[in-house]
Amino acid sequence: MRDHDSAISTVRVPLSAAGVAWGFLGVLAFSFTVPLTRIAVEGMNPYFVGTARAVVAGVCAGALLLAVRAPLPCGRQWTGLAVVALGVVAGFPLLTSVALESVSASHAAVVIGLLPAATAVVAVVRGPERPSRIFWVASAAGAVAVAVFVSLGTGGLGSVGVADLLLAGAVIAAAFGYAEGAALSRQLGSWQTICWALVLALPAMSVLTALLPWPGPDAGGAQWASFAYLALVSMFLGFFAWYRSLAIGPVANVSQIQLVQPVLTITWASTLLHEPLTPGVLLGAAAVVACAALAVTARVRSATPSVGAPLMRARSRPRQSLQPSREALPKR
Repeated sequence: MRDHDSAISTVRVPLSAAGVAWGFLGVLAFSFTVPLTRIAVEGMNPYFVGTARAVVAGVCAGALLLAVRAPLPCGRQWTGLAVVALGVVAGFPLLTSVALESVSASHAAVVIGLLPAATAVVAVVRGPERPSRIFWVASAAGAVAVAVFVSLGTGGLGSVGVADLLLAGAVIAAAFGYAEGAALSRQLGSWQTICWALVLALPAMSVLTALLPWPGPDAGGAQWASFAYLALVSMFLGFFAWYRSLAIGPVANVSQIQLVQPVLTITWASTLLHEPLTPGVLLGAAAVVACAALAVTARVRSATPSVGAPLMRARSRPRQSLQPSREALPKR
């Protein structure tokens, strides 16, 4: 029994360069989400932004699945897809859209910066990954660095309000959606996972969108362009890369790439929304990137025995003859 436990504890999950590359591509796509959501809700109902973007993405996903004749998921995969749909198709977009009606994009980046740590926790609870102590230290330091970084850029975090609670709920929803989507991506494929989740959520999101007030004359070109990005990239194409990276894994490592997302987000917020960006932020940005690099490269072990371990133990045992021994033969 002890040999079995030691075999489990010594299986290291390798970090793939492809996983890191796909992860950075996904983070780059997601880094525009908060600033563009802030622009969209200036002329659109925040609930409409949260639901209609899922409808547009769902229609595109359904068309793609039909075009390639993708096989239907089966059994418990539908339950997992429901978790993904609730987390990243409904929960995160709706909660962030409502929150960004009253807080700045830079402020929102503080709470959303906790998403990598939350994703790692969920991945460890639901799966076999066991990150090292260095990983957890780097993740915690990264979360603190994110808070300090954005605080330097915005002049302080201020008191916790309703918007912060909504953003915290969005982080929890996305963490479950990311972790479950990573597991499903290994079975269904990365883009198939988000496509099926969007299709599963399409009826409910369509009904909600139809009941909400549609944008009026206050919605200009900037609002519609931001909405188009949110629907086609943030809700659809960005997940192709992100779930691909999580499927390659390890999830705990790859999820920490998102620590650099607040750095990018506050940069885009400064450029697009003219939110303040002070020179002191550069030091915070360097700290965030350093913590992300340490967390991404930290060791992660798997609680699942390696494929070779049972075989090696089996081969180490002496071969037993299939012929019965003479003592076991009945005497005539």
